[in-house]
Amino acid sequence: MADEAVGMDGEGEGKKKGGKKLILFILLPLLLIGGGGAAAFLTGMIGGGGEEAAHAEGDAAGHGAAAAAGGGHGAAPAGQQARDPLTAVYYDLPEMLVNLNTGGKRVSFLKLKVSLELQKQEDTPLVEKVLPRIIDSFQVYLREMRVEDLSGSAGIYRLREELLDRVNVAARPVVVNDVLFREMLVQ
Repeated sequence: MADEAVGMDGEGEGKKKGGKKLILFILLPLLLIGGGGAAAFLTGMIGGGGEEAAHAEGDAAGHGAAAAAGGGHGAAPAGQQARDPLTAVYYDLPEMLVNLNTGGKRVSFLKLKVSLELQKQEDTPLVEKVLPRIIDSFQVYLREMRVEDLSGSAGIYRLREELLDRVNVAARPVVVNDVLFREMLVQ
């Protein structure tokens, strides 16, 4: 009888382990796949073919009446003219040399030459009038940068966006379309 009791206990443990294996190898992956699919659907990565159908209804160029009314994908934001690189005006800012924030470590410098893309030639005197404010805004921001902040294309993109925001605040009502890096040296 003692042997039979041991045999029954062994079968009970086998069933418990089998249930855990079922959960671990079948149910858990199904839940993960289902959760990933739901996340992909909710973020618009899969499904929702409505946009493609709406775009296909336009003319041969892929744009319908919205483009004719000025509201298509290529339209400039409200209050801005369309950007045409052939008619754009470029204004070169003076070279800037600033210390980077290293937190007491080795001294690092940033040498920066920047051009501003303006909408029209008439904006140039207005930018020159507020040039000290633009340079001050840039210098205050650049001095707080760390070398790590400038590494990689993402760091350069963030720097470009921040400088563009700052120059548009300083030069208002002039609208600066873009900040172009002519030279950038981190040492």
